[in-house]
Amino acid sequence: MTEPSYRAGIIGLGFIGGGDQVSGDALGQLVSDLDGTHFAALANNSRVELVAGSSRDFGRRKRFEQRANARTYSDWQQMLASEKLDIVSVATYAPQHSKMVIACAERGVKAIYCEKPIATRLSDAELMADACRQSGSLLAVNHNRRFNPNYIRLRELISDGHLEKLTSATLQWGSGRLGNVGTHMIDTIRMVTSREVVAVSAMLDLTGRPDCRGPQFRDPGGWGMMRLEDGLIVTVDAADNACVPARITVNGTQGRATTGGDEVTLDFWDGQTETWPSVRHDASSMDRAVSEIITSLDGGGAFSCPADESVRTLETIIAFHASHAKNAAWVALPLQGSDREIEIHSG
Repeated sequence: MTEPSYRAGIIGLGFIGGGDQVSGDALGQLVSDLDGTHFAALANNSRVELVAGSSRDFGRRKRFEQRANARTYSDWQQMLASEKLDIVSVATYAPQHSKMVIACAERGVKAIYCEKPIATRLSDAELMADACRQSGSLLAVNHNRRFNPNYIRLRELISDGHLEKLTSATLQWGSGRLGNVGTHMIDTIRMVTSREVVAVSAMLDLTGRPDCRGPQFRDPGGWGMMRLEDGLIVTVDAADNACVPARITVNGTQGRATTGGDEVTLDFWDGQTETWPSVRHDASSMDRAVSEIITSLDGGGAFSCPADESVRTLETIIAFHASHAKNAAWVALPLQGSDREIEIHSG
């Protein structure tokens, strides 16, 4: 029997959504450096028919039409109304995610592949997850390390005790942007340690580095500590103007694991070392995510990264802002009271 195909559309045809290098030039970034794009991940899957896209930008629409041979719309709501779509990628700015994801769920879209961070307010993120639960829609968020074989392997290695007892961990990256960049790092440490964040103490970097996505966004970096379950302390070094590579280090009584990009290096205290090279040449993490979405839609099992994981990562980012407002006092999670109302200004 022929396997069914799934009709897909993309809301937002810029850098990560449409794989549009003209948009990348405006950000000073290369599409080729990305671990996939929504356009490529959907177009590369033989079970997906990419039929439509929407953008307010005329040039982006025309370039997408040429690459995808698909219809385009200037209004995403018109696209949803005009097209019968099984999968929709939401690749717009974070403040717009909530209304778009909820609209997709209400129209019965089977799977929604949303950019990160999931939202800019905790309440919006919770509404998105609830709307998709009620409609039966799968909500996947593009925390791409969740689908990278090396990070999955690292989570299993730590879970199996190869580093023995974890003693500390460190997150480091340049360019600040806790909401847009830090969301990957924070989500990854939660993933590989299989531990939830229970408290945050932090200070934001308010030097005011301009955001590459425009002056309407203000997404500072900062410094701090996260206390995870079992008392594991994770230090965070993410200044706005730092010139350091992105790196995650997890220390244990038997050795340490260090990641840079999607490579992993293991240094054991008995002198043994091991390196897992990049696996991007096989498939991008976004390709793998779309493949898992298709498997889930086929009834092949639960999706490995439910949207609630991204809600909790957003809550941790908001806790950095809440702690800063309290002069770096420890803020417990789940957030309570007015701390839940904080909005991050991430693109």
